[in-house]
Amino acid sequence: MSGNIINPFDNVVTAGLRGTKDSLSYRIHELERHFHVAGRWFGAAAILAADTNYGDRIAAGISPYQLVAGNNTWGAWTGILGSADTPADTGKVYFDPHEIQVTEANDTNTYFIQFTRGLSGAAGYSAGMYTEFSFTPATNQIDAGPIAVKTGRAPAGSIIWARCMVSGQNAKTIDFYLGIHEYEG
Repeated sequence: MSGNIINPFDNVVTAGLRGTKDSLSYRIHELERHFHVAGRWFGAAAILAADTNYGDRIAAGISPYQLVAGNNTWGAWTGILGSADTPADTGKVYFDPHEIQVTEANDTNTYFIQFTRGLSGAAGYSAGMYTEFSFTPATNQIDAGPIAVKTGRAPAGSIIWARCMVSGQNAKTIDFYLGIHEYEG
């Protein structure tokens, strides 16, 4: 015996994300693509079109999104990506919000941020299709690298919403750009 172990899967070609959903090869390819796929970045749309265009691809003159906290509660849901904003790359059928780059926060208290998807922010939240995370700025200047956002994959064309809260504060703002990953299947 030579000590070489023959793996029956070594030479098997799979369809990956174009194959059977939730199969072993599909799930492995999903993980591989999540960690090794190019990101696409967005800022606030220069010309808003309700539910279809909330975000524009990064380019000169694209402003960050801005969320406004409520009075010791969540602020209003703000459209981040509209139904026509994805796919950014032709042929991609799923995406996930992956990270944000904070450009300014006008308070040094902790910001709590929620992302959801659905026909409205309230509908997505009620359906449990949301994630939440926090950000505590060291100063009210730009002082942080990208912040990971953990969400599930969404079909291209899904509408993404966000809102924030700063405990004990009112009308505090946070500005950011959004990075996404896109997938072919």
